[in-house]
Amino acid sequence: MTTPSDIDIRVTGRTGRITLQRPQALNALTYDMIQRIEAALDAWATDDQVAMLVLDAEGDKAFCAGGDIADLYATGTAGDFAFGRQFWRDEYRMNAKMFEFPKPVATFLQGFTMGGGVGIGCHGSHRVVGDSSRIAMPECGIGLIPDVGGSLILARAPGRLGEYLGTTGHRLDPGDAIHAGFADYYLPEAAWPALIAALEATGDWEAVDRAAQTPPVAALAAHTTEIDRHYGGETLRDILNSLDAADTDFATATLKALGRNSPLSMACAVELVHRVRQRPDIRFALDQEYRYTWRAMEHGDFLEGIRAAIVDKDRRPAWRHAAPGAVSAMDVSRMMLPLGGDALQWEDAP
Repeated sequence: MTTPSDIDIRVTGRTGRITLQRPQALNALTYDMIQRIEAALDAWATDDQVAMLVLDAEGDKAFCAGGDIADLYATGTAGDFAFGRQFWRDEYRMNAKMFEFPKPVATFLQGFTMGGGVGIGCHGSHRVVGDSSRIAMPECGIGLIPDVGGSLILARAPGRLGEYLGTTGHRLDPGDAIHAGFADYYLPEAAWPALIAALEATGDWEAVDRAAQTPPVAALAAHTTEIDRHYGGETLRDILNSLDAADTDFATATLKALGRNSPLSMACAVELVHRVRQRPDIRFALDQEYRYTWRAMEHGDFLEGIRAAIVDKDRRPAWRHAAPGAVSAMDVSRMMLPLGGDALQWEDAP
């Protein structure tokens, strides 16, 4: 449940300001918060006082660790799939508006930025990370696919890094986040308040460029050759075959990570990234993602994934497929088919 204090939306100086204020819930997004963010984007797009947007969050553990899934689980387990479909539809429309916002958007991403947090924090023009930042798309671990437009970032990542990040949910430190395309600038968090104050006073987004420091080394870059080799196939099964044949620490660790996640989600995530790479457009990406999430409760592993990870916390999900290699091409197609009249719509809800 959202209260008015969960998010602070205001105009300060030359900036439109959004501050997430649910640190006790790792600033997870509720449906009401999503609606309020969208309304602010609509208002500020044509407001001459607002030169740019600045998004931040309270607390040191997370900018935003994802969406608040309590209501999704409660309605889904009761057999009501309509709320989840509406939640994702409206969230994705807001994500598109954030990506397409006609003014600079600076985001300050401390701690965890995952899932829904990527959808509001990683589509801006000036994405700032610090030493505590950890960015990830871990949806396959709960029976979803990388969504909120995250598939577009994955598709644009160097080589086959997107497939690796999407299937494993690997957490990116600041150097890796910049390398993978989830962030642009590194600046120690102690310097963030002064920079935000300067942006508020002037609306001069180039102040971010001037303040930025040299980022830490991207550790993942050392694994580029292995990632590109093992993830070069067309399907999840191709990837598994390549990893199985390799006798390296990287292959062993990757197989272990894949073994924890929903086989159906991972297979569809690979297909999703491949599709979006061929057409790297935010609305196309969100449309493809929605095909999966629309079906995720009824035909996918989402409810079981939430039960195992969040509700019962037994970490022993009973996925629909017994092993990652058991997902067929037909299984993927069923989750990724066009939705016809239920397809994602871009006009605002009535």
